[in-house]
Amino acid sequence: MSPSPQETQPAPISPRAATLAIIVAALGYFVDIYDLILFGVIGRKSLGELGVPKENVEAAFAHLLDVQMLGMLVGGVLWGILGDKRGRLSVLFGSIVMYSIANIINGMLTTTEYYPLMRFVAGVGLAGELGAGITLVSEIMSKTARGWGTTIIAGVGVTGAIAAALIDRVVHWTTAYYIGGVMGFALLLLRIGVRESGMFQALKSSDVSRGNFFALFTNRDRAKRYISVILCGVPVWYLIGILVNRAPKIAKDMGLQEAVTPGTAVMMAYIGLAVGDVASGVISQLIKSRRKTIALFLLLSAAGTAVYFSIAGQSVTLLYGACFAVGVGGGYWAVFVTVASEQFGTNLRSTVTTTAPNFVRGSLVLVSMGFAALEPHIGPWKSAMVLGIVSITIALLALIPLHETFGKSLDFVEK
Repeated sequence: MSPSPQETQPAPISPRAATLAIIVAALGYFVDIYDLILFGVIGRKSLGELGVPKENVEAAFAHLLDVQMLGMLVGGVLWGILGDKRGRLSVLFGSIVMYSIANIINGMLTTTEYYPLMRFVAGVGLAGELGAGITLVSEIMSKTARGWGTTIIAGVGVTGAIAAALIDRVVHWTTAYYIGGVMGFALLLLRIGVRESGMFQALKSSDVSRGNFFALFTNRDRAKRYISVILCGVPVWYLIGILVNRAPKIAKDMGLQEAVTPGTAVMMAYIGLAVGDVASGVISQLIKSRRKTIALFLLLSAAGTAVYFSIAGQSVTLLYGACFAVGVGGGYWAVFVTVASEQFGTNLRSTVTTTAPNFVRGSLVLVSMGFAALEPHIGPWKSAMVLGIVSITIALLALIPLHETFGKSLDFVEK
């Protein structure tokens, strides 16, 4: 890591332009999360209506989730590199067009033949939105105020999951897909007035290598920072992917006899995430520390997990309350993506900020494999508890190598 070869002085951006960038990035992430969670809510019923036998629905649903995740991993690398090579705005435009088209085609399907392809395309598109938005807002706002911008993006964005759960209750699944596509294309009109990052524009005139993903691993310190950033985010998707998405199975193993509505569990968790995202962003600004804030919320994640295993088996109401609690604990996502953006130079910033969240999402595959390996031996709820202890402990240790980045100038490059 070194200072920029030229002391660039990006043109100051007006408050109005900065506000527009925040609004567009926040609404873009809202649509992103809406589509990401929408499939989890309506995927099974759509497969049933498309002719998949009832006994095969779960396997087909799991396959489509894997295909979507593969698309997000591919898209994370693709959009991250493009963001550093072509600009942050190119990713904001390209990603929304891709997943909006995929949404609309998903709503038009009459068989399952092209469903896997469309979920892969949607996954690729979904992978670019958050990283590009956070990178752009981080670079155009002042070094002390940018945390407010990223907090708004994450706080507004996660409410897309709540919208997906509510819309599922009032419209047919095909209409829900159309709504996602239309919202995406409507955003393109707003994006016309958004300005490119001045830091990126200044860097384009230099001969510094941009968007080299493999450069993250050619330097020991850089690789350690990158891997540590990813490990810090893993508990968020453990909480959502295991404790919330598998809540019916875990709670039943704990003795719960009442039926659990998966959509309600997801909605309560994401309400908690929205609360946590805003709270973590505000706290990081007030105490002027990203690392301390993440540490605090990892401890809250541990506390929320303990609450979950204490009460989730007693009643469905308490289970939903426990999902809210773990959501609050996992609500440091806003600070996590901000840290990812702030840890690295302008020539690799988009690459990191886009790939890291998607690799964290992808880590759920490994966590799920661990769950599947442990479950036959110790049962669902004990397997989930062991994975929670492991993921949160590793995340706390991963904080150690990371630099404190609050108030840090982002006008530097990685050599």
